[in-house]
Amino acid sequence: MSVYSGVLYQALGWATLSPAAKKRGETALAIISAKYGVVRPSSKIESYKEKINNKVMGPVISLVLDQVKTPLIVDCRSSTYKTAWKAPIEITVEIKVSTVVDGVRTVITHMSKKTRGEIARWLLQSRSIPKTPEDLYAIVSEKYPCALTPSNGIDPWVLEVIAV
Repeated sequence: MSVYSGVLYQALGWATLSPAAKKRGETALAIISAKYGVVRPSSKIESYKEKINNKVMGPVISLVLDQVKTPLIVDCRSSTYKTAWKAPIEITVEIKVSTVVDGVRTVITHMSKKTRGEIARWLLQSRSIPKTPEDLYAIVSEKYPCALTPSNGIDPWVLEVIAV
């Protein structure tokens, strides 16, 4: 994890997770790397500075992620990485982060990474593993005000989290 030092990874706090949470994270977390494709938290990789080329990395990422069998995908990717792989919409919940300013809900960008990292940490530490979008909502809503919007058949489910 020390290769990745951005705000999402700082909020995840991998080094400070319990052994049980790390064990869960090794199978539950898939990190899309601009250079290496899909890596896991303990993958040994070189430090690099590279922007993702979705056309080149897309097939590499799909080769790995299309094989994953899971009842639920919690998508914490930033927009830059969204086109690298198309997650199956029926089991995917995209995490979007908003804030409320003067009574108006506003999408936030940079600091949304921090909230997505905190949510990933919260899920790894949770006593239960979400298997449905409703399960995910129940777990995340213990910590954050949020709203769940079902898939429309074209776009995935969305869990809109209000950062406080």
